[in-house]
Amino acid sequence: MTTADTRERFLRAIAERLSADRVEELHLFPPLRQGGIESAVAVIAARLARADAPAGDAPVPRPADNAPADAGAPGTEQPDDERRDEEQPGDEEPARLTVYRAHYRLVLKGPERGTWDVGLIEEADAPPPTVGVVVRGVHERAGGDDEPERLSGDAFRIAVSDRPWASAG
Repeated sequence: MTTADTRERFLRAIAERLSADRVEELHLFPPLRQGGIESAVAVIAARLARADAPAGDAPVPRPADNAPADAGAPGTEQPDDERRDEEQPGDEEPARLTVYRAHYRLVLKGPERGTWDVGLIEEADAPPPTVGVVVRGVHERAGGDDEPERLSGDAFRIAVSDRPWASAG
């Protein structure tokens, strides 16, 4: 399997776990090979899931630190004008994004050769500028040699499309 094949497989695995329509940007770090195992990480910024999104794609509600114990319970929602950090119609970019960490592990040698593990973990909700800070932090912890590949949301959707030659939109 080539590096391009593994990259495509990883991106498609992400799209299986997270709606491609929500992805604003994706930062794909170069794969590392150690002891017959290849692994890589991606940082993904996605729009917050809408309330009518499929159950598998909805974030787990997190009450604020100072919220009452029944916060988030049915019938205790905040009025629309009191909601903070939500996308408003006409906004050019969302007020907050959900930041995910995706990773894969591919065994290249040995009796478990070909074993493929992928994970996607919701790490935080953050304003868009914070995504760059997160990516720089991951880059520095990884040794900072090779820059991650940045894909816009449209580029990601094209990459996971069955028709990559077609334009997004």
